[in-house]
Amino acid sequence: MRTLYHHPLCPYSRKLRILLAEKKLDFEASVERFWEARPEFLAMNPAGEVPVLVEERGTVLADSCAIAEYLEELYRDPPLFPQDPAGRAEVRRLVGWFDGKFHREVTACLVGEKVFKRLSGGQAEPDSRMIRSGYAAIHAHLDYIGWLTERRTWLAGSGYTLADIAAAAQISCVDYIGDVPWEGHPAAKDWYARVKSRPSFRTLLADHLPGVPPPRHYADLDF
Repeated sequence: MRTLYHHPLCPYSRKLRILLAEKKLDFEASVERFWEARPEFLAMNPAGEVPVLVEERGTVLADSCAIAEYLEELYRDPPLFPQDPAGRAEVRRLVGWFDGKFHREVTACLVGEKVFKRLSGGQAEPDSRMIRSGYAAIHAHLDYIGWLTERRTWLAGSGYTLADIAAAAQISCVDYIGDVPWEGHPAAKDWYARVKSRPSFRTLLADHLPGVPPPRHYADLDF
């Protein structure tokens, strides 16, 4: 069976967990404490980052975007990219937005500072300036999601795509620590509720990190 080396609060790992579930591909999930730089893990991915996917015949794949497109090429049902080139470009643009801009401005500032600094055993205290920056930035991103979904059925167009998965993976990490200000962002909340209700999201809603419990609403589909 294929193995996904991941961390439960890594949004890029979550993106692949959702994608694999959408395509109904069986896999074994192995939690990797990537900050420990385990030699066996570094041999698979010298970058020392999760996720890493190891296929049944031993093929090792790293980088969530590379893995996602690899899986999309091999397993086309259900398709997570539109058929037309412009549609595929829009999906890639939004995946880049959430994997890059949202993660840098929000997830790294909130989840990174509040959770990963403690999990990795570092001596540095959470940076309050970073946390305030994350709280301030998330509103614009939720507004953008609302703007998109008021004009489209899903983020990139009429169909559910990797763009929705990438966005929800980032937001779900922030929601796990209770830092998504859903009040005042009804359109974004409605979109997230639709993603959250998909069967592929169930394993994420069951996540429970020792010492870092999620808020009560985290697994509630009617939040």
